[in-house]
Amino acid sequence: MLHIKFGEMDGVNYGPSWFKANYHPDWLKDPFVQEMILDVDKSRYIDGLVIDSPVFGPIPPERLSGGVQTLIMIYEKPELVFDATSCGNNCAKWLLKIGDLKDVTVNLRYLMQFDQSEDMVVFIENENRLVHGYKEYVFTAINYV
Repeated sequence: MLHIKFGEMDGVNYGPSWFKANYHPDWLKDPFVQEMILDVDKSRYIDGLVIDSPVFGPIPPERLSGGVQTLIMIYEKPELVFDATSCGNNCAKWLLKIGDLKDVTVNLRYLMQFDQSEDMVVFIENENRLVHGYKEYVFTAINYV
């Protein structure tokens, strides 16, 4: 499940810095990771350390967007808490998908625009409770951002 803590938080890791210092090349071979890269950055994993960007051409993983780097770290290191503020709204569905696969906690300092579905369920750490649906998420989050 996706756990969200809004506002300042101690012990939070910045995804892009962690990614650049700690990623493992094998992570890029994971179809889930490749799907995130394609969807968020519109780039395709080729092989090894080569990603084909429609803007920059062949790039190394370190040149992926901060949002994708953070998503990969959240997915690969669910025991750590990452600042998802570096993730744009185009990462929101991926945070929910990762939360469907693993228990993860992220820190947010803005009102991320999740899909407005009433099926959304996340745990808000600030309130120590589950919220159901986008509307309840917004009414809860607005107290902290």
